[in-house]
Amino acid sequence: MKLNIREWGTGDRIALLVHGIMSDSRTWRRVGPALAERGYRVIAVDLRGHGGSGRGEYSPGLFAEDLVETLPVGAELAIGHSLGGLTLSRAVDRLLPRRAVYSDPAWHFARPEEGFDPAVFVQFAAAATHDTIAGMNPRWEEADIQVELETLAVWDGATALGLSALAEQAGLPAGAVVPSLVQAADPSFLLSPADQETLRERGFEVRTVTGAGHTIHRDDFDGFMGSLEGWI
Repeated sequence: MKLNIREWGTGDRIALLVHGIMSDSRTWRRVGPALAERGYRVIAVDLRGHGGSGRGEYSPGLFAEDLVETLPVGAELAIGHSLGGLTLSRAVDRLLPRRAVYSDPAWHFARPEEGFDPAVFVQFAAAATHDTIAGMNPRWEEADIQVELETLAVWDGATALGLSALAEQAGLPAGAVVPSLVQAADPSFLLSPADQETLRERGFEVRTVTGAGHTIHRDDFDGFMGSLEGWI
């Protein structure tokens, strides 16, 4: 599936941005312009079932196939957050960016032993209000809260059901296909300290953004950008 995209900047140096579950390309409202100021042409996708992209069947494999169909090969930089990090990791061997950044990636999104129910995403989206989002994310700017409300309104909750397959397939990557940075929230409910050490052993650089929640780029934009030093 060809995905809807949003772009900032111009030029030959390309950066790719892939959002997480329930979100869309608007989540990068500060990151996109910041990378454009650094000389990148930035391309952010809406994953299938999100934003302006089409609907259909949902699975980790299909999300990855869509990236390959939509995005250029050999970009200077690719960043994926949460589900977008998992999706990027499953497409990176075909997209082959020069550098990849996985921002609190969902490699253990749904551990079966934890009894995780993907339906909680649907329930949250149905009940979400300005106050509940603000209460859960006290460090977000008002613009981020509004974006969250807008993206939830157009999100296809059926995408959450695809996470059931993820529960069976989840696991840390065997190695870094390209030079790769992992950003971890503090604490991260997706990457345990043991996970982070395993990733280092497998060739990833791991950096923690102190005090940041799961959506690092919205929780602590300056910390997010600072942790990319040497990678952008």
